[in-house]
Amino acid sequence: AGEAEQHGTDDGHGSAARFNQPMGIEVDSAGTLYVADRLNHTVRKITAAGQVTTLAGTPGVIWTAEAPQAESLLYSPNDVAVDAAGNVFVADTDTHSIRKITPAGTISYFAGQAGTSGTNDGVGLAARFNRPAGLAVDGEGNLFVADSDNFTLRKITPGGSVSTIAGRPGMTGYQDGGKNEARFNWPFGIAVDNAGSLYVTEYYAYTVRKVQPSGSVWTLAGEPGSPGV
Repeated sequence: AGEAEQHGTDDGHGSAARFNQPMGIEVDSAGTLYVADRLNHTVRKITAAGQVTTLAGTPGVIWTAEAPQAESLLYSPNDVAVDAAGNVFVADTDTHSIRKITPAGTISYFAGQAGTSGTNDGVGLAARFNRPAGLAVDGEGNLFVADSDNFTLRKITPGGSVSTIAGRPGMTGYQDGGKNEARFNWPFGIAVDNAGSLYVTEYYAYTVRKVQPSGSVWTLAGEPGSPGV
């Protein structure tokens, strides 16, 4: 889908469609792809046959609190995740919030206060994030968030309860160890395996970290602070 080096907003089939800095991508059980189309401020849907449609957001229009129908607008979405029920979750990075899109296409605020950054754990809109970047969902419907500018990993239960599972809010660095001792430097991508372990790409440390269900963090690959090929 899309045409190399040709950005735009068009829906369509295959190479007739256009994207603008697509970032995170996820596939559901039916083989449908969902794309965080970052600079279009939208989430796109691609069928197994290659038909591209806009699922959420308005192309080229960013979220502002004063905008009519602000809840339906996005601002630099960076990643998406899909649960077993077909709900699509969006790391809406520049609103500091997590959004939810139901299979019927209804979009809502799921966690975090749009337009307000922070570090608070809590339920739903009482929680705060700081430019969440990556998402992953496990088989029980728990959502895991790489909360990039808080330098932490967060967990959101299906009921919307948000907790910090590794890292210390606002404290960047590089350190393996237990959940409270571990430090991250801009965690970005995140994935979860069937055993509940998390895998995190760390943008500025040039590493991949593993987080066990207990919260213990260790370096799986890469050398901290040493980029290379």
